[in-house]
Amino acid sequence: MGKLENINWLQEVEERQDALLEDLFRLIRVRSVREDALASEDAPVGPGPKAALEEFLKMAQEDGFATEQFGPLVGRIEIGEGEKVLGILGHVDVVPEGTGWETDPYEPVIKDGRIYARGSSDDKGPTVGAYFAIKLLRELGVQFNQKIHLIIGTDEESGWMCMDHYSQHAEMPDYGFSPDAQFPIINGEKGNVSAIFHFNSGENTNGTVKLAQFQAGLRANMVPQEAVATVKTDHPEEMMEDFGRYLEGKEISGHVSFDADSLQFEVTGKAAHGSTPEKGHNAGTYLANFLNQYDYDAQSANEFLALAGQTLHEDFEGSQLGVAITDEIMGALSMNVGILQYNLTEGGLINANFRYPKGTDSATIQSAIERALVDQAIQIEMTKAKEPHYVSPEDPLVKTLLDVYHQQTGLEAYEQTIGGGTYGRLMERGVSYGALFPDSIDTMHQANEFLAIKDLLRATAIYAEAIYRLTR
Repeated sequence: MGKLENINWLQEVEERQDALLEDLFRLIRVRSVREDALASEDAPVGPGPKAALEEFLKMAQEDGFATEQFGPLVGRIEIGEGEKVLGILGHVDVVPEGTGWETDPYEPVIKDGRIYARGSSDDKGPTVGAYFAIKLLRELGVQFNQKIHLIIGTDEESGWMCMDHYSQHAEMPDYGFSPDAQFPIINGEKGNVSAIFHFNSGENTNGTVKLAQFQAGLRANMVPQEAVATVKTDHPEEMMEDFGRYLEGKEISGHVSFDADSLQFEVTGKAAHGSTPEKGHNAGTYLANFLNQYDYDAQSANEFLALAGQTLHEDFEGSQLGVAITDEIMGALSMNVGILQYNLTEGGLINANFRYPKGTDSATIQSAIERALVDQAIQIEMTKAKEPHYVSPEDPLVKTLLDVYHQQTGLEAYEQTIGGGTYGRLMERGVSYGALFPDSIDTMHQANEFLAIKDLLRATAIYAEAIYRLTR
């Protein structure tokens, strides 16, 4: 077939909808959550992500594509010839399902035009859309004048171990995109670093309440939906009544029960992606906020609850830690309190994750936190940082992707910066491109995650034309 400039890309995808969904459902059914307790040399992030990777590569092989697997962590699907390499970087690992699902998270359900399943929007749906776009182009007889590498990772939601491994064993593409965010384009990504606050056990006080246990959060990049705490007190009835009053008028729910000599508190908030903590209701900091009003018999408990429930609670820009900053292009720093843990014997920890723009860095953030907490016996550990990433809107890659988006949707095409980190930042000329649209509902990392079928079809059509134009 000759040039395809006049083709109706969306119509071509819609005619193949059943095949597209079949490919996607095949991958969704693999529970690909990182499980360190099940990790081994043969499966460094657990068996699920490896199984999803190998299922994807097997599917591509059945479709006649060349594939290469780089150990148990990462693989790629290859097509095309030429000196330049266009990279499309997606991932098949998913965050834990958590609670609150109305359907089986790993058995996709179509309801009201939406695909409900963990990974439907982050990131199996978009990655399969990009794969299907390549498959469509091949079916239409396109001859690519450069190589295309669809690179599939298995640890995007945690430490990016997969891409560290890939960079050690293969060269990164010359340029490209990650189908793991929003349209029109994401050409700027904030930096990413966590501060882990450690609280040592011991050092008793004159307080009369005992915090035996506190647990909230699954990952640093998720707003905790559930929080539980066990408390011992001589006045259980009073605390139970206080808790009932505390919940009134708040966008959370809770329950408290009394068993033997202990109160068991439970709070349910709303999960959200850690890059947009303001979209959730953090069950952990809410519970800490309530419990912080009492005096505890361990200094570590008092400090833990004061930091979580007072200093960090609903401070999405880190103002009370002195780290707030806004960049004209990249926007404001955001902070998510993703993990909160405490017990009597081991003390506690809090993981606060920061997404920061140009104008600051990990060392500056750490110094500000240390100044803010100088009078407290809290140890601060900073994780390895990912620095901010930005590709100019004048770059030909950005111009082409924005033009394709505008031509297919008729919508305004404009640059954007996000707090989320995608594989796009791994390429110097790398961006993130879809698959959510400005009018899409973002349910990434939430219970009942879904992707609208119309969005999947539209994104696949955009990917097809974009790949076609970039590789001509």
